[in-house]
Amino acid sequence: MANAAMWRADDVGVSAVDDLDLSTRARRNCAARELYDEAIRRGEGLAASSGGLVVETGVHTGRSPKDKFIVCDALTDQTIWWDNNQSMTPEQFDRLYDDMTAHARRMTLFAQDVRACASPAHRLNICVFAEYAWHALFARHLFVPAGAASESFEPQLTVLDLPSFQADPSRHGCRSGTVIAIDFARGVVLIGGTRYAGEIKKSIFSYLNYVLPAKGVLPMHCAVNDGERGSAVFFGLSGTGKTTLSADPTRSLIGDDEHGWDESGLFNFEGGCYAKAIRLSQQSEPDIYAASHQRGAILENVSYDPQAGRFDFDDDSKTENTRIAYPLGFIPNASSTRCAGHPRNIVMLTCDAFGVLPPIARLTPAQAMYHFLSGYTAKVAGTERGVNEPQATFSACFGAPFMPRRPTEYANLLRDFILSSQADCWLVNTGWSGGPYGVGRRMPIAATRALLQGALDGSLAQGEFRIDQSFGFSVPASAPGVDSKMLDPIQTWSSREDFDRMANRLVGMFETNFRTLALVVDQEVLDAQPSRIR
Repeated sequence: MANAAMWRADDVGVSAVDDLDLSTRARRNCAARELYDEAIRRGEGLAASSGGLVVETGVHTGRSPKDKFIVCDALTDQTIWWDNNQSMTPEQFDRLYDDMTAHARRMTLFAQDVRACASPAHRLNICVFAEYAWHALFARHLFVPAGAASESFEPQLTVLDLPSFQADPSRHGCRSGTVIAIDFARGVVLIGGTRYAGEIKKSIFSYLNYVLPAKGVLPMHCAVNDGERGSAVFFGLSGTGKTTLSADPTRSLIGDDEHGWDESGLFNFEGGCYAKAIRLSQQSEPDIYAASHQRGAILENVSYDPQAGRFDFDDDSKTENTRIAYPLGFIPNASSTRCAGHPRNIVMLTCDAFGVLPPIARLTPAQAMYHFLSGYTAKVAGTERGVNEPQATFSACFGAPFMPRRPTEYANLLRDFILSSQADCWLVNTGWSGGPYGVGRRMPIAATRALLQGALDGSLAQGEFRIDQSFGFSVPASAPGVDSKMLDPIQTWSSREDFDRMANRLVGMFETNFRTLALVVDQEVLDAQPSRIR
């Protein structure tokens, strides 16, 4: 990198956009329709009868976490959670930077000036240079175009996205031809060797996850909606229902995936949604289904029959991780401000395929911190090759792959905000009841929605609760519209001994995970750990 010496370790957010010297070879700030037409003209995608853009991402149908690297320098050496993140030297990044910009100069790129963060106090200016027109459209959908303000636009972060570039591990210090490299000091993200557009979104999220905590802002992998009794935060890993449950027609959608929490309240990082499409139905998710059929929506790896003009959302032959990208405005009840006050409720979603957790439980602040640090859900048999029985998945802060800092930095901020806002905290299981996957049945979405409604309108908190014998949290004894037996999982199993055995197994998984994290936490959080049934 020609002028690498000019960068200082404390220059976070000063982008190297001028040094990229690609602006003269980029089509800048094309409108959405222009990018859509160009993607079709170039053979990047297919126009669906609905007006959507159907694209395929090839080998990479999801993120490549093992190919993601952070530059280790004076700024990041002591501040990155290196147990969870891979390092790259400044010299390796420089070589990658030089090789990628040389590769980029052989083509005409699409540049989009966009902004992240609805809060003016934390707004981030981003320039995305993309090889593909549909990747530029994706950036325009997922973030907020700068519009007329682009004339005076000064990027704080620059993303260079080149799917056709192949990295050299021996030269660039990476693992394969695919690479996602972030230099926080320079404000540059380099993405090569993958057509999966989600890498653009998640690298920007990772950047915000690094810079915001130093400002006292909690970045969160969560959905947020708002209603008459205040806003609600929905934490959850992929497949737990975060997007589905936050898209409530009776409440205003702030956003479905990434938000910040500061002293003023909640704000969305994005201007769009990147919803999972697998098994999408008009009946269960009408707003998302309607958005998928709007002109300009990007349907990623979704099966489409051009002869019949019809999508098959149940087809997982390409991947379980089919996606739809669209602007937030495609959802009819989306918030125009993308901001809300402090939450009245915090919901942590899990899909427990072992059938042990109740459909809803109330958490103390210490228990909320413990479950936030644990970030539990479970994969079910058949969703991934080689997964033949339920497998526990733990992802700290419900988003470990995007968390550059140590988990306790985020958890301490969450605890402080919970205490100051006096928010009620809930653990909601959208997984199985009556036995593990293959024996029990999936929680009915109608029951989950009814329990959530009771939590958000305050009525559930007024009822009677019992203490769960394994996890110690409070479980409602009854709830309108929900079978009381379902609220006590042991009553839904045919054998108490089998339930106790499975509960102890799950508790053991929690214990092992928390021990592996080796976190320094308060005794109150340690006391919130589950215990085995005697």
